[in-house]
Amino acid sequence: MNPVARSAIEVYGDHFWVWKFSLVSVNVILLCLHSKFKYVKKIILGICLIYLAVVLYQIRLMAFH
Repeated sequence: MNPVARSAIEVYGDHFWVWKFSLVSVNVILLCLHSKFKYVKKIILGICLIYLAVVLYQIRLMAFH
């Protein structure tokens, strides 16, 4: 349903998911390890808001598809 993910999968094939998972996982681990820093908490909150927007967008796509 996601046109951005669909185009990335068409270009990169199954390897897209491996790279996406690795990139996100490494960054989440780094942020969690440094979560005691004040600015990192703000970054984590910002990332959560971005993911919330993506989830809401996906729900919108599924509802009107």
